[in-house]
Amino acid sequence: MRINLNDNGFHLRFAPLTLTRPLGNLRIGIFTNDERWKKLIESFDPTIKTEIGFTTEEYLQGKFKKQIGAFEVNAAIIPNEEIVATLFQLEEGNSLYTNETWIATVGTETLRINYTGNEPILIEQRWDIYQKNELVLKQDFELVTTGRKSQPLSKSNTLIGDKKDIFLEEGAVVEASILNTNAGPIYIGKHSEIMEGSIVRGPLAMCEHSALKLGTKVYGASTLGPHCKVGGEINNVVFQAFSNKGHDGFLGNSIIGEWCNLGADTNTSNLKNNYGNVSTYSYEENKEVQTNLQFMGLCMGDHSKCGINTMFNTATVVGVSCNVFGADFPSKFIPSFSWGGSNGFESFKFNKAIEYANNMMNRRGLALSEEEIEILGVIDKK
Repeated sequence: MRINLNDNGFHLRFAPLTLTRPLGNLRIGIFTNDERWKKLIESFDPTIKTEIGFTTEEYLQGKFKKQIGAFEVNAAIIPNEEIVATLFQLEEGNSLYTNETWIATVGTETLRINYTGNEPILIEQRWDIYQKNELVLKQDFELVTTGRKSQPLSKSNTLIGDKKDIFLEEGAVVEASILNTNAGPIYIGKHSEIMEGSIVRGPLAMCEHSALKLGTKVYGASTLGPHCKVGGEINNVVFQAFSNKGHDGFLGNSIIGEWCNLGADTNTSNLKNNYGNVSTYSYEENKEVQTNLQFMGLCMGDHSKCGINTMFNTATVVGVSCNVFGADFPSKFIPSFSWGGSNGFESFKFNKAIEYANNMMNRRGLALSEEEIEILGVIDKK
């Protein structure tokens, strides 16, 4: 089966995260949405080979290719088993809707069909990634653990809650930590580690090769994407992949892209002093917009970094390939390819930004591909 995850015109609504990827490739819960669709389809019918493509911005298509002749699927829908089963029943010309929300279309729409199963989770705004992370994480936990047996939990740990709500994949290491599953499950991926003295309140997802450093404090619902290393204190944070917050400092109600690094003792405000609702920068409207949320921390695009003791205001947005440093609060919106801090910013030279990105990636034996450099070049010129 071939499907395209369609941005459906909402590409900029999820920026800066979607400046470097389609909406369908964002991580929430345990999986990216393309990983989730593939797993659900192949669980429904193991004989099927699933190919996932993307209907997205033209400059992203070099890396995130579109499948020809595929079903078009709303990338903002978090699928469940019933959605997938219904998709298999669609015929040429059928479009599936839930209320007024489009789910999927086969070919050119000639007949509109109403979905009658359990209402799917819909990601409508950038901040839904952390706001709805608990719902998605619990759904993903059931998907990935049902019918399987966890690796044993070391007796050096203290478990508060039901042991069925903690799952350790092969190679996971957890020692001398306090793990509380009463509020939600804890998933520890392959070759991930929770180091001694950590205190975790679920729900938490740790994807493969991720780590909680010594004495880390975690409040759910939080997600560490693959190869992320986290220390200090976090509360309701989603890390996409390959990003680090290795030291003390607080980060709450935040979304961190790929290949980011937060310097030691970086702190982010997630609540205004007056306890009012926050405003934040919108790429879609090209201005700061008012939200109905009281809690919002940092949203940081791919390849951005900040120095030690950096302080971020409530609801700060940092673009792609930024280098932020200094002793005072920088501005609440930092455009892509910016270099500086509270004293002002200058343009981060493109060749230097590529060099610094590769320096970080080389530590993992990786480097920017030609397609990724082209994507960054387009962002730099905007």
